[in-house]
Amino acid sequence: MTTAGAGQAEADRGEKGGIRSALAGLTTRGRSFLAAGVAAAVCSYVLGQSDLLRVGLLLAVLPLVCTTVLYRTRYRVAGSRRLSPARVPAGSEARVHLRMDNVSRLPTGLLMLQDRVPYVLGPRPRFVLDRVEAGGRREVSYRVRSDLRGRYPLGPLQLRLTDPFGMCELTRSFSTYDTLTVIPRVEPLAPVRLSGEAKGYGDGRQRSLALAGEDDVIPRGYRYGDDLRRVHWRSTARYGELMVRREEQPQRARCTVLLDTRGIAYQGAGPDSAFEWAVSGAASVLVHMLERGFSVRLLTDTGNAVPGEGGDGFAGANQESADAAGLMMDTLAVIDHSDGAGLSRAYDVLRGGNEGLLVAFLGDLDEEQAAVLGRMRQRSPGAVAFVLDSDTWVREPSDVPGPLDGSGERLRMLREAGWTALGVPRGASVDELWRQADRERRGMAAAGGGEGP
Repeated sequence: MTTAGAGQAEADRGEKGGIRSALAGLTTRGRSFLAAGVAAAVCSYVLGQSDLLRVGLLLAVLPLVCTTVLYRTRYRVAGSRRLSPARVPAGSEARVHLRMDNVSRLPTGLLMLQDRVPYVLGPRPRFVLDRVEAGGRREVSYRVRSDLRGRYPLGPLQLRLTDPFGMCELTRSFSTYDTLTVIPRVEPLAPVRLSGEAKGYGDGRQRSLALAGEDDVIPRGYRYGDDLRRVHWRSTARYGELMVRREEQPQRARCTVLLDTRGIAYQGAGPDSAFEWAVSGAASVLVHMLERGFSVRLLTDTGNAVPGEGGDGFAGANQESADAAGLMMDTLAVIDHSDGAGLSRAYDVLRGGNEGLLVAFLGDLDEEQAAVLGRMRQRSPGAVAFVLDSDTWVREPSDVPGPLDGSGERLRMLREAGWTALGVPRGASVDELWRQADRERRGMAAAGGGEGP
């Protein structure tokens, strides 16, 4: 649960425009009374009826008095908003809690509370609050839901004040707003063992000093709290200060998730489109690999990597997995189609090698892009590709002859280059394809005389 912004509004002279803004807040009833009063005063002058003039003055003065009293009322109301949660998967609900506190010494009148929300989250919520005593509070809540990922602003909160006779309404707005982040759906994946993987702290780990002998150990200066048993006396004598041996650091297995965002590679739009499936699949793999202790990176066809270029560009080894997952989920929440035509920029990022397992979610491919992917495979010890035929996704279900059998020309080229390549039929389960990729990898290993893990 996340506590979000808070603000305060004064129900006195807080609005610009002074009394003009107050008169603009006259309700239909108030305008009718004022018009009737002016008409009665004119008729009394024409007809010479003084009693009618008194009636007209009463009708005209009543809404003006209500407006003046409401405008000059000096009670203060503070409001706050709390999102639970502030980051929610697409298709799930989040609850927004609103709290109003009367921080003045006077009780309030009837209040109408209204929060601004985007139309994709549902109708604009409105609440009517009865008289709030001095120092009192009221709490209300409403639910929001979106099938489309993205970042949606909530607020600012508006407070509408009315007089007891319903002659005038004044609106006061809070200055703060909050943001609800709708992230892609994440599907739990089976803990299979794909080619090129090694558990984060399992048998496949490598040690940075594994090849260094006693004479080749690179020492460092002594730090307070270091174990004296790690003191390297030969280096201490050489440098004239206390030196200690470096600890052997386990290197976590790495995984790069490549997401193809090219606009020309996908057709259709909406929560059930091929592109949204690819984004959801990438999110599922990222979360799954982080949970298994991998150092993970999100890479797009534009060459942009998340968490960024700091350090080795991977998240999970030096950061908390939850923070790394949150950063990449926030990126996937707002990711959109790119204007690029190829995957060469992503290949340039991968040319350094030592990228670990490569998992790609791809749209329509031509021969040139399939060749680029083949070169990517040479930089990774293991590679899995999920290729979406966007033309199949935009057809009606009755027009689709059956699930893809993976025999397309682009899939054949990827497999010849060493990829474990799968075609993605419309509405496929990410977990089922994840398991199928493991089965096909084992089959390829058996056919090649290799041994599965």
